[in-house]
Amino acid sequence: SCVPTGNCFVPISEIIAIEETEFNKKQRNIGRWQKMAKLHAFTVYYVKKSRNHRWRCSDVTFWCVEEHLCNQWIQALKELLEMQKSRPKQLLVYINPYGGKRQGKRIYEQKVAPLFSLASISTDVVITEHANHAKDNLFEVNIYKYDGVVCVGGDGMFSEVMHGLIGRIQKDSGIDQNNPKASLVQCNIRIGIIPAGSTDCICYSTVGISDPVTSALHIIVGDCQPLDVSSVHHNNTFLKYSVSLLGYGFYGDILKDSEKKRWMGPMRYDYSGFKTFLSHHYYEGTIAYQPAKRTHGSPRDKESCRTGCYVCKESEKQLAEQNKERGLKHEESEEEWKVIKGKFLAINAVNMSCACPRSPKGLSPAAHLADGSADLILVRKCSRFDFLRYLVRHTNQDDQFDFPFVDVYRVKCFQFTSKFSEDNESNVMDIGKKRFGQFCRDHPACCCNIVNSTWNCDGETLDSSAIEVRVHCQLMKLFARGIEENCKDETAYSWSSIEHLL
Repeated sequence: SCVPTGNCFVPISEIIAIEETEFNKKQRNIGRWQKMAKLHAFTVYYVKKSRNHRWRCSDVTFWCVEEHLCNQWIQALKELLEMQKSRPKQLLVYINPYGGKRQGKRIYEQKVAPLFSLASISTDVVITEHANHAKDNLFEVNIYKYDGVVCVGGDGMFSEVMHGLIGRIQKDSGIDQNNPKASLVQCNIRIGIIPAGSTDCICYSTVGISDPVTSALHIIVGDCQPLDVSSVHHNNTFLKYSVSLLGYGFYGDILKDSEKKRWMGPMRYDYSGFKTFLSHHYYEGTIAYQPAKRTHGSPRDKESCRTGCYVCKESEKQLAEQNKERGLKHEESEEEWKVIKGKFLAINAVNMSCACPRSPKGLSPAAHLADGSADLILVRKCSRFDFLRYLVRHTNQDDQFDFPFVDVYRVKCFQFTSKFSEDNESNVMDIGKKRFGQFCRDHPACCCNIVNSTWNCDGETLDSSAIEVRVHCQLMKLFARGIEENCKDETAYSWSSIEHLL
C-alpha cells in the first residue's frame, strides 16, 4: 500500500527529480500508517504551474510499507526521467554581477543553483568581470562538452552570450560572418536565460514571464525553442546580431540618451522616453526590402505565436527542404525589392513580439519567433498627438497598425540608408547604388542638417546610418517553449494512478 500526501496531475516531462525520503524528514499526513509498520518513502519533485506562466518546484511524497515496492517505483520513475533525452546534464553558466540591480549572483546562488543541484545538473560557473568577458570566453572554452549555456543577467548579457556562441560556431565551421549573404550554420547548443537585468524582453517574449525560478525549471526539463536571428552588416562588414528589436529614430534616440544616465537605473528609460517624445525628431531615408513570401500569416493577424506554433513548424519544414536543395541563393537574388523613401519618426524591425509587462502585446503582436522573417514597422512623420496615440496602442487591445501613418511589412531582409548619411561610399548592395540615388535633389546641401539617429540593436547602440539586415531562420535555440495557452498535456502521469496501483 502507498499513501500520497496529495493528488496532482503532471506530465512525466515535467518531473524534476525523484529522491528516496528518510522517514523522519517527511511525516505529513501519514496517520495510521505510522502505527502499523516501518514506512519507506520517496518524494517526487515536479513543476507546478500557476497564473501568468509562473512555474514553481513542488513535491509529493509516497509512503510504502514494503521496501522493495518503494525501490521499484523509485527505479521505474528514474528510468522514465532517463528517457527524457533533451534534458541538460552539464551547463556552462555566465553571471553578470553588475547588471540590473546587481542581484545576478544572489539570484543564481539562492534560487537557481539549488534547483540545478536537485536535478543532478553539473555546472561550470563564470562570473564576468568586464564587457564581452563571456563572448571572448566562448571562443576559448570547449563548448561542445556542454548541453547548454546559461546567462544570468538582462538582455545585454544574453546578447553577449549569443554573439559568442554563434560567432564560435561560424568560426569552427569556416563561415565568414562579414559576408552578408553567407548561409550561417545553425547553433544547436541551447541558451538559457535567467532574468536579472534592467530589461528582460527576450525572456518575457519566449517564456511569458521574467522570473528566475520559472526560467530555471524550463532549463531543467530541457525545453527547446528555435529562434530567428537577424544579422546586421555595413559595407560588407558584420556589425551585430539581433533577436528582438532593431530600431531607428524614436527607440534609437531613447537608448542613446539613456546610456548617458545609467546612474538612474531602470528609471532612465522612462525619463529618456519622455524627453525623446517631446523632441519629436524625424529622419529621412530610404528603405528597400524583400517581402517574406514563403512564410505563413501576416503582421495584421489576430493570432499570436504560441507553444507548438503552426507557422513556425511550417517554416522549420521549409528550412529543412532549403538545406537539402541549396538552390535558393540564385532564386533569392531574382526576387523583387520594394523601395520606400520618406520621413520617419521610427523604423522598427522585430523578430519577436517584443512584449514586456508594460506592453503585453509588444511592438508586433503577431510576430513569430521562428518563421524566418521580421516585421518591419515604419512610422511616418505625423503630429505629436498622433504619435502619442500610436504609442498608447501598445498598452491596450486596439490594432496598433491601424493608422494612416503606420506601415508594416513581413520581410526576410532589408536595407536602410539615411538621407543625411556622410558615408558617400556606402555600397550596402548593388541595388542600393541603383535605387537610392541622390537624396538631396530638392534640398541643396547648404541647407540640410546632417542629423542621424542611432540604431537600437537589442538594447545596444549602432551608429551606422547605412545597414543591411538579413533574417536567418531558426539560427539558434533557447531553453524555452514559447508562451503556453494552457497547461494541459495528454501524456500526463497521475499520482492518484500510482496510489491506485500500489
